[in-house]
Amino acid sequence: MTQTSEDWRPFLVRWSQEWADAQGGDATERDEEPLRTRWLGFPPAPEERIRELEERLGHRLPPSYRSFLAVTDGWRHAGGFLWVLAGTGQARWHEDAAGLSEYFPGELDDGPAPEDQLLAGMWGRALQLDVESDALYVLLDPGDVDGAGEWAVYTWAPWHAEPPTRYGSFRVFMAAMYREFHHLQVSRSERQGSVFVNATTRALDASVAAARLDALAGRYEQAAAALAEAVAFGRPRARGLHDQIRRLLGETYLVSFRGLAADPVYAPEIVPVLAAEHVRMRRDGGLAAHDLPGAADAVRATADEVLGQIREGTYRYTAEGPFGRAVEEARELARWGETDAAWHTLRAALPDWRPLSPEHLAPLGLCADPLLGPLITPDRGRELLATPRAGQPGATPPPTADLDPPGLAWLADETPGTFLTSYRFLLLEGVAPLALPSLIAPDADTDGPTALNAPAAPGDARMRFRAADTVPPWADTALAAVGRAGTGWSFAFEGRPGGGFDERRLVSPGLAASRDTRAVTVWSRPSRDHHPGVFYLSVAENGEERYGLTAVGTTTEHRGPVPEALRFPLDGPDEHRRHERRVLEALATEFGVRLPRFALAEGRLHTLRTRPWNRAPGPGESYLTVRLVPYRP
Repeated sequence: MTQTSEDWRPFLVRWSQEWADAQGGDATERDEEPLRTRWLGFPPAPEERIRELEERLGHRLPPSYRSFLAVTDGWRHAGGFLWVLAGTGQARWHEDAAGLSEYFPGELDDGPAPEDQLLAGMWGRALQLDVESDALYVLLDPGDVDGAGEWAVYTWAPWHAEPPTRYGSFRVFMAAMYREFHHLQVSRSERQGSVFVNATTRALDASVAAARLDALAGRYEQAAAALAEAVAFGRPRARGLHDQIRRLLGETYLVSFRGLAADPVYAPEIVPVLAAEHVRMRRDGGLAAHDLPGAADAVRATADEVLGQIREGTYRYTAEGPFGRAVEEARELARWGETDAAWHTLRAALPDWRPLSPEHLAPLGLCADPLLGPLITPDRGRELLATPRAGQPGATPPPTADLDPPGLAWLADETPGTFLTSYRFLLLEGVAPLALPSLIAPDADTDGPTALNAPAAPGDARMRFRAADTVPPWADTALAAVGRAGTGWSFAFEGRPGGGFDERRLVSPGLAASRDTRAVTVWSRPSRDHHPGVFYLSVAENGEERYGLTAVGTTTEHRGPVPEALRFPLDGPDEHRRHERRVLEALATEFGVRLPRFALAEGRLHTLRTRPWNRAPGPGESYLTVRLVPYRP
């Protein structure tokens, strides 16, 4: 749509009047005229003068800037850092006068992105609109034109420490500067102890109040749009509400919850989320200086305590009422790998959740819980936000897809970069996960049952794993994650086993563990670097192997009455993973078992150190021990 002077006038008049009302006694001598006239602009530029400028430039001006000049031939105080914006007499070609093309985008690589190509030529061809500013460049680019003939505006200042900011048109740029004026004025008023109020701020605050109810009713996208607009204008409540939505959508950049963390009412919910991000980013020190300005001593002390819990993995999110009971039930499911069931439990209880106070939109503290936080993926965060809460009416959204595939066959779907490319695991029937140490831990026969390690992420668990001094250096013990493998079954799983597969010395811990039950042992290693692929299966009962197989490359040995569905035919090496998938599917069907992919790769599970997967060297045998030492430059 063509921009007209009628489109500009009400906007510019409102801006000027709000600016004048906000000045108080702080205006400078140069502002006497705009204060007296309540007008930040100048007289309009006649059509003849606009055409003279176009003839001088050799370009027809873009519609929004052209119609702007017909209302005012320039502008004062466009935002906080542009004091005078060019009219017809001051607009001039920039011609890369500051040599900025050397830095933005710098030297282009082969096949540069379109935006980098535009930026590379912009400095030499753009029209410069800044006349007086705080070192702020404002450039109107005739080489970056949209379908309506609008030229993009680029701004950059050396103190901004970022690449140039692009606006789609001059009108978009001016709207952004108006929002910047509001945002800076709010901050200034807060410092002075005054209040910045006008029709615009009242309308924005009403939209924030409506957005809060929309968010609780599940209309989070509508709420987020309204809150984002209010945030751009600096409205005090908007940031804290908007950041809650952003965090549940998986965003963490500049998520601060603006003052809510320092409020004793909201701190129990907000501080753990900030602490979790503090730890994830490996920041040193406490939270107080960075995230809790102005907080009371009690809040700061609580923050230090919570930060310690987050670092140790002992933090537990709690809530009141039915939702709080669902949280405890979900945590118990998640710690044994049943993460989809845990999410179903939380989702069903979401309508019963109640906020701590009006500025609270959702059970945000779930994101900081070491067991439940990983469950809140961006898709599930959207589902949570779309679910009506706190007694608000609304339609329940369709459920997101479960994260875990059924059965075991997914183990054969090799995903580059994951630790599941090779693996070994035990499945034990009729054994609860808590009882696994008594059956497969190294000291199970001597010192009695040992405790499971606390739930931890896979990488953290491996970092903490250290073999006890009593473990012989030849022993191939595994750090296994444990959990439930389906109705009546438990698992102990290790991704990327540290020990090499050697069937001559292999002794599965599952053999001894099967004395009063059944145990399934699987070890898989894909072919790599001229090493043939390996797939090992053993099914034991009452301390004896009933049947099993070992496939190495194109050679397969079957032991005992292996069911036809589990047999590994002699075939080419390219078919190894296909047969592995088929056997895993058959195993899942035969025993009704599964392994939780998400919990093993992304979740937090208990771990234990198993007894050795190999026998001790016999007389005349030797072994080689390799110790990896971290590189420190």
